[in-house]
Amino acid sequence: MRHINIPIFIPHAGCPFTCIFCNQRRIAAQLEALPPAMIPELVNTHLATIPPHSEIEIAFFGGSFTMMDMSLQEAYLREVSPYLQKGLVAGLRLSTRPDGIDANILEMLKKWGVDTIELGVQSFDDQVLAAAGRGTTARQATVACRLIKKYGIKLGIQLMVGLPADTPDKDLDSVQAAILLKPDMVRIYPTLVIAGTELAYLWQQGRYQELTLPDAVAIVAEMRLVFQYAEIPVIRMGLQPSQELQSAHAVLAGPYHPAFGELVEQNIFQRQAFQLLQAAQSEAGLPGSIEILVNKGDISKMVGQHRCNLAAIKEVFGINKINVIPATEIEVDDLALRLDDAINSITLKRAEFVQGLFDRGLLPDIRGLIACKPTKT
Repeated sequence: MRHINIPIFIPHAGCPFTCIFCNQRRIAAQLEALPPAMIPELVNTHLATIPPHSEIEIAFFGGSFTMMDMSLQEAYLREVSPYLQKGLVAGLRLSTRPDGIDANILEMLKKWGVDTIELGVQSFDDQVLAAAGRGTTARQATVACRLIKKYGIKLGIQLMVGLPADTPDKDLDSVQAAILLKPDMVRIYPTLVIAGTELAYLWQQGRYQELTLPDAVAIVAEMRLVFQYAEIPVIRMGLQPSQELQSAHAVLAGPYHPAFGELVEQNIFQRQAFQLLQAAQSEAGLPGSIEILVNKGDISKMVGQHRCNLAAIKEVFGINKINVIPATEIEVDDLALRLDDAINSITLKRAEFVQGLFDRGLLPDIRGLIACKPTKT
């Protein structure tokens, strides 16, 4: 079943701080929050275009929903509640800040049927949070996450990479902190230098160095792998492409790419293929022609943008010809290698690939953290 969000943007609404990276009005393509009275028209327009048998959620994005005046929160929820009661949508989702969560707020949200809350945690490192002007601490985020779970509401954690004072090691530490909280989903965003932000000023003064696109892809790939091993879905990597983000002078610097998440997946497949080929090479050597078997849905991830993954394999392993073959017996994210016309193939499953990275110290070993793995969603 296809999952579809009906987004309602409330740019910067409720936010008590302006984080140094934030220009929500630029990102959300909307200058002002939609008045509650206009919500039915928006929702009805979306419902008319959504295919049957879709799983639909109404989602409030762009601001800190729970830090708006309580009466305004309820005005918004009152407008969307009939769609939930009539079964026209399956759930209500909102995003907010860790310091916008307490028992009273959660009681009110439960009353109106909110079933998913995404927290803009960004990092579990206090130095990074302070440098970003976030106005919250890692402890506040931890307490808020636990409270949301206690109330039986699905928890989403949003993380960022490349913030001031951040490092790849801190990013992976944040992954481990998040796993301990057992979120139902995660989003990972690379930091972009958006025009009109404090970060843009620091960048122009030479006081902030942005991540390159390859570096951002590499660290997010590692984070994605660790979350995947812990069976925590990463539902988005990279900002949603918009006309505003792609317009001239909106993104001054940073690893923006409209298909950032796809680049991350391609990076993972290249690394996984390298490990598989290295194992085969050490056992029996590699011929000049190979076949890589993948699940049908993973072909583009294995091939890479402009066939970059295949080019890298040819260069590193001295292979002349590579065929990427869809195979029904190969599960999503797994790879198999077939040499020449051999009938048998060598398979490397995603979990085995990640375990190999743990064993070689290339990823922080979280196996002890997930002795009791969170339930798949």
